Amino acid sequence: MTSSAHPRIFVTGATGQLGRLVIGALLRSVPATRIVAGVRRTDSDAARDLAALGVELRIADYSRPETLTPAFAGVERLLLISSSEVGQRTAQHRNVIEAATRAGVGLLAYTSLLRADVSPLALAQEHRETEALLRASGTPFALLRNGWYTENYAASIAPALAHGVFIGAAGEGRIASAARADYAEAAAAVLTGADQAGRIYELAGDEAYTLGEFAAAISDVSGRKIAYQNLPEADFAGALVGAGLPGAFAAMLADSDAGAAKGALFDNGLQLSALIGRPTTPYAVTIAQTWAPLAAAHK
Repeated sequence: MTSSAHPRIFVTGATGQLGRLVIGALLRSVPATRIVAGVRRTDSDAARDLAALGVELRIADYSRPETLTPAFAGVERLLLISSSEVGQRTAQHRNVIEAATRAGVGLLAYTSLLRADVSPLALAQEHRETEALLRASGTPFALLRNGWYTENYAASIAPALAHGVFIGAAGEGRIASAARADYAEAAAAVLTGADQAGRIYELAGDEAYTLGEFAAAISDVSGRKIAYQNLPEADFAGALVGAGLPGAFAAMLADSDAGAAKGALFDNGLQLSALIGRPTTPYAVTIAQTWAPLAAAHK
């Protein structure tokens, strides 16, 4: 296929953790000249790293609508990666959706939340609002309703090793997470696939675990005994604040765990592995990948 046969694909938030992985996944099948990376600044190290891959950089700031319409000029498919600024997401996403509609984007794919329409998680509200904006926009869209990233829990491995305990508030709730790279590959598959308009994907890992099992896997990988301590939601939020997390972020994580206890992070539909054409990354693999540099640092 010639370069001109590929649609021009735009990835918002391209310097973020997910955005960088989506760019990498796209580059396996799409010429760099057909990929546009949306960034807030072109002079950051992360932006320069993307430019070195040969993709085009364009300023696209969710909070600066005047940057968005020109950024989307000539774009046929756009990935809207949900903003990291909880509480401001709906307004920021509206800016992107309106600009994409003005620019005549042919498909807008959005990274939503697993079963956002019925999820009890507080995080779901802004995703529901964004999905409603998409439906009202008239722009063809696809929903990538992403489940939990295994890295969300792997981030707590270091403190768990330091204290000998992994804390949470998910009880016996089963969590079907997957690696961030798995979700990135799914986004790339939708952006490069045919007939994606109107599709809603409920994306989650092939295997599910309780946080007790997650703690046991940390023990297996590290050779250290790590217990799981389940806390009431308020106590877990308080512990996170005590560890230095901002109050609002701590409350969001605690709410998510409480939702997980009710099954909000479980799904067994296997749509993610079907979309990427391979099994999702086992959570033990992500734990091992997180443990390796920690082990090296303590030698």
